[in-house]
Amino acid sequence: MRFSLNKYKIIAFYTIAFFFIIFNSWIIIKEENLLFNLFPIALIVFLAMFFALDKVLLFSVFLVPFSVPLKTFVPGLEFNIDLPTEPIFVGILFIFILKQLQDRYFDTKLLKHPVSIALYIYLFWKFVTVFTSTMPIVSLKAFIASLWFIVPFYFLISQLFKKDKKKIYNFLWLYIIPFIIIIIYTLIKHSARGFTQSTANFIVNPFYNDHTSYGAVLAMFIPVLIGFVFSKDLKKYVRGWSFVVLVLFIVALIFSYTRAAWVSMLVGLGVYVILKLKIKLKYILTVAVVMLGLFFALQEQIFMSLSGNRQDSSTDFSEHIKSISNITTDASNLERINRWNCAVRMFEEKPIFGWGPGTYQFNYAPFQFSYEKTIVSTNAGDYGNAHSEYLGELSESGLLGMLSFTALIIIIVVTGVRSYQRAKSKLIKTLSMSLLVGLITYLAHAFLNNFLDIDKVAVPFWGFVAALVIIDLYINKEEEKQCVENKEQ
Repeated sequence: MRFSLNKYKIIAFYTIAFFFIIFNSWIIIKEENLLFNLFPIALIVFLAMFFALDKVLLFSVFLVPFSVPLKTFVPGLEFNIDLPTEPIFVGILFIFILKQLQDRYFDTKLLKHPVSIALYIYLFWKFVTVFTSTMPIVSLKAFIASLWFIVPFYFLISQLFKKDKKKIYNFLWLYIIPFIIIIIYTLIKHSARGFTQSTANFIVNPFYNDHTSYGAVLAMFIPVLIGFVFSKDLKKYVRGWSFVVLVLFIVALIFSYTRAAWVSMLVGLGVYVILKLKIKLKYILTVAVVMLGLFFALQEQIFMSLSGNRQDSSTDFSEHIKSISNITTDASNLERINRWNCAVRMFEEKPIFGWGPGTYQFNYAPFQFSYEKTIVSTNAGDYGNAHSEYLGELSESGLLGMLSFTALIIIIVVTGVRSYQRAKSKLIKTLSMSLLVGLITYLAHAFLNNFLDIDKVAVPFWGFVAALVIIDLYINKEEEKQCVENKEQ
């Protein structure tokens, strides 16, 4: 009976395989489309989600740097999705929801953590603005997209980190290793064109949208690699390998010509110095208030000085750095200001609920003033987003949207600082600092760009947050318990 059953299984398998090959061949010949070749792989991944969800989750991290937009293969589509990652994220989200409906149990400490509570409030208001949106379908898709990043890479991956802190290092290396391949590929292509600034923007295609998202990820991982290099508790070969990779990342960041990423690294360094020197919050706030007061007192002179800077973006690094403050002729800077002004005007028209998640790019065109447009502006207003996470939330979800997002960010930073300060071992202390500074680089970058709606940035961002929360909730408390037990012995 068993032999007969196995025989039927084998016959069924080969029958299905035969018809798949026939149908796939017809698709290739008739439609000249190779995408159906991915169906068996997709089926294997989907089945793996039911039996090894944790492994699929970590495997998806490895795939993120390699993901490419669907439009790369099928130009002219009205929608877009990153392949192969986002379909996998959707599947993980679906399986996670099914498992929760069945098990009705999840880590209550994580669910009650201040970061999680702030995240609920942020997502709740975002969900509310889906119904008040000017484009409900677009907003619903944007909201669901945010869920398929947050649920797998905050709620779900945190449980892997909780079981074994080594999984945090696995997560980091699973992104870094494939990213190394992308960096080398990019640098080789860039070298063939003389490492010029003008080619830096498109040289990262198709893997990254442009050099700014590429630079943002580089800046996030450089503090992590520095932490690996100086973690004496790690094995020597890991530290040595980390140093080599760190040099590669720094070279890549330099040749990315991403000014926002360069500035974000300075902000991250500033936060590192503040924490290492244990400068009290009252002194930091005092300096901030004084600097803000000086800015308002001298704003006329400051803007006059800035308007005198006419250095545009350049392959020469010293000139490129000078162009950061050029708000007179640099097209990139002026277009960013144009987008910011549009976001503010959109907020003024719909201050409570905003225009709806994901709708900025479809609605900002009428809010452009002719004298603010640049050579890269479009009358259709179909070229990108608000170039600011904070102003993007303000225009799309109103004042409460921006406030809930800002509150979430503040609580994440406070959690990171607390995780660092309470860590007992040097290994966890260094890891906490590295993750926190990596997040800070993006939070600073977020004033100038917004990338939390793409997998390249969203996956490491929420993964970093999950790691800091788990260190705060469990790892530090386990270390404190061990210290007490050692003293008693």
